[in-house]
Amino acid sequence: MLYIGNHTTSSKGYAAMGRQMIKNGGNTFAFFTRNPRGGKAKNIDEKDVAKFLELSKENGFGKIVAHAPYTMNCAAAREDLRDFARETMKDDLKRMEYTPGNYYNFHPGSHVGQGSEAGIAKIAEILNDVLTEEQSTTVLLETMAGKGSEVGRSFQEIRAIMDLVDRKEKLGVCLDTCHVWDGGYDIVGNLDGVLKEFDEVIGLERLKAVHLNDSMNGLGSHKDRHAPIGEGCIGLEALARVISHPALKGIPFILETPNDDEGWTKEIALLREKYQEV
Repeated sequence: MLYIGNHTTSSKGYAAMGRQMIKNGGNTFAFFTRNPRGGKAKNIDEKDVAKFLELSKENGFGKIVAHAPYTMNCAAAREDLRDFARETMKDDLKRMEYTPGNYYNFHPGSHVGQGSEAGIAKIAEILNDVLTEEQSTTVLLETMAGKGSEVGRSFQEIRAIMDLVDRKEKLGVCLDTCHVWDGGYDIVGNLDGVLKEFDEVIGLERLKAVHLNDSMNGLGSHKDRHAPIGEGCIGLEALARVISHPALKGIPFILETPNDDEGWTKEIALLREKYQEV
């Protein structure tokens, strides 16, 4: 079974997101928990959530992937910015319990000149503050392209964060194909080798979701510019190998390509056509 969908707007609520995804041919999706540039989250309508949960069950949806706002920087040097990140994540994780057992994905952060070691320690500190034994949500660290002072530019940096977190069972990884390619991992010429390295450094059992994006730039460019599927430097055939890889079976693949619903519908149909059950 291929679980695939796109990042969609949450402005009309959960049931609307589910209905839109069915229209697009998808059976999973990602959404921002609040405005991606930060700020207060909208109140959750429990009736709306109940409708979505029913629709999701009826249509065989996979796990959904919530996305934290971009303004959250757990590695920031300034305490007020880290406090904002801590409170935002804590609130988001409470809200995630309305749709239990799903994923909450975030960009680890940027160390802004402090060095990656200091950034890693600060990210882990916040995770230790917010993760609880009771939560059913798995928090996903996203692999980054290594633009500027981003933390999470390598599998080793992601592992270093996880090593400092007490409740490791609440953590996973979201692998972004554009980011790892831009970060220097050759998923076009050596996908098996990249996944083998991931397994050796982090463990494939921790790989919970994939952001499926083509890239406007070459291998190791450290740029992070997404391209539509098949229109970038990674290409359709390589991305078809990603979704069909036996090590990635059953996990949600989320399109974050520069597109609209019409474009995502075409991409989902194209990828379903290319998908090979192993």
